[in-house]
Amino acid sequence: MTFPRHLLTDDEDLVLDLRPHWWFLAQAGSLLAVAVLLGVAALVQSWWRPVEFVIGILVLVALAWFAITYVRWTTTNFVVTNERVISRRGVVAKTGIEIPLDRINTVFFNQSLFERMIGAGDLGIESAGEGGRQTFTDIRRPSIVQNEIYRQVEGLENRRLQRLGQAAAGSRVESIPEQIEKLDQLRRQGVLSDAEFEAKKRELLDRM
Repeated sequence: MTFPRHLLTDDEDLVLDLRPHWWFLAQAGSLLAVAVLLGVAALVQSWWRPVEFVIGILVLVALAWFAITYVRWTTTNFVVTNERVISRRGVVAKTGIEIPLDRINTVFFNQSLFERMIGAGDLGIESAGEGGRQTFTDIRRPSIVQNEIYRQVEGLENRRLQRLGQAAAGSRVESIPEQIEKLDQLRRQGVLSDAEFEAKKRELLDRM
């Protein structure tokens, strides 16, 4: 299940939308495979009836566990946008956390040798605020995700600096000749009298 686009803000772009690594399904899938193999063997070889009954129960339990795990896998999202990091999971009862990019201090990852071989690992994010440190497990290619988060943090900071520069340019202080020209326009329009215009003009010229 992809992350709902309507939950993004107007200026927000989706960068990464990840479900957990397939290793998330490994335990439930392995148990189901073993249970099915035992069930097939019991049917083919006609094992003792109580044993077949126990194996049948095992198959049902393994199937139910795998179904629940699969639903959890499909409804778990780890999302990176150009404004925040989002983690959501759940079908009916949902839980989640959102970390604004401008509050992220450090991003780190941890992989065992086996996890490096299969491309999985844990990702940790330290942020300012009450949340502190958050750890996310079974992340696909955590080193690449780490680099992407840092890239988006840098992009957010660059956009803010650009907006500040534009705001500063828009609030440029008019020069004294420009202010005198505007006063003269007001005088011609009858808003200022000649005496008021001369007084304001002298006040501005004295500042030069």
